[in-house]
Amino acid sequence: MTPLAPGSTIGVLGGGQLGRMIAMAAAQLGYRCHVFAPERDSVAADVAAAFTCAQWHDREALVEFARDCAVITYEFENVPVAPLAALPEGLLAPGTRALEVAQDRVREKRFIEELGGRPAPFAVVDHDGDLAAAVERIGTPGVLKTRRDGYDGKGQWLLRSAADAQGVRIPEQGCVYEGFVTFECEFSVILVRGRDGEVRFWDSPRNTHERGILSHSELPAPAVVGAQLAEARALAARVADTLGYVGVMTVEFFATAQGPVFNEMAPRVHNSGHWTIEGATISQFENHVRAIAGLPLGDTASLADRIVMDNLVGAPAMDLAGHLSDPRAHVHLYGKAEAREGRKMGHITRVG
Repeated sequence: MTPLAPGSTIGVLGGGQLGRMIAMAAAQLGYRCHVFAPERDSVAADVAAAFTCAQWHDREALVEFARDCAVITYEFENVPVAPLAALPEGLLAPGTRALEVAQDRVREKRFIEELGGRPAPFAVVDHDGDLAAAVERIGTPGVLKTRRDGYDGKGQWLLRSAADAQGVRIPEQGCVYEGFVTFECEFSVILVRGRDGEVRFWDSPRNTHERGILSHSELPAPAVVGAQLAEARALAARVADTLGYVGVMTVEFFATAQGPVFNEMAPRVHNSGHWTIEGATISQFENHVRAIAGLPLGDTASLADRIVMDNLVGAPAMDLAGHLSDPRAHVHLYGKAEAREGRKMGHITRVG
């Protein structure tokens, strides 16, 4: 691919904060962004040059949107795949195959197993009658998750005992039941893959979640992560290569006594990589733009020995002056008007 010339338009499917930060990185390189999202209230559109507000299945709107774009990417993994067939071939990066895998938890786990990875023990639960057998085989405690559309702890139910499974109704889309994994910590492998197949990795942070939502990422990660990083990176690279992936991808792992256990993959820029904006030579957002635009990838080296990132989740009031009273704090507010429980309103990174 010939690199996109400055002034070209990058299409972004999705209107959230990840799209917002992609658009900001694209503007730095001289590109304009055109956001497509079904929600009128779009924090990505606030910083973009153009905005199409239409439903995903509006084929006419998608085709018109595509006419304005030199390349199109997505900022979250639940964009419906079927409507994307309306886009000209080769225009979408990373492409639809990564979406097809990541949108179905069962397919995702089987895909990882085929590549030699190790997910948590799991059983498919398509009907009400499947759950008891799944619990008996996997054991308790465990987590029942919808096969599709779950993120940030949504669509998940903790089963502490077999009795908790009684009376549970399985949604039409089906579920997967996962056994608990005993782990020392959680970490993520964040990579970028260029159009020429080159893969680069950022340092892996230790991640802490609260109620299924990432609350804190910290570098350096504990020694156990360093000991398992080569194996985890090798699997993540196989995932990207097998999918013919272009752009930033994150694969989340549990560090266990048996080695890295796969948790889930995100075919997009990722919350656990927000620290790279100030903490790395080139951020995940700029490198994503570089990759999809056919440009050389940038250096992913960390700029300090210690870096922490904290999410601002569901804050009732944003005390900007209070946060900035720490002179090391890099505050990012996403421009969301309504704060509610579980909603990501911003993040703070401290470097050094």
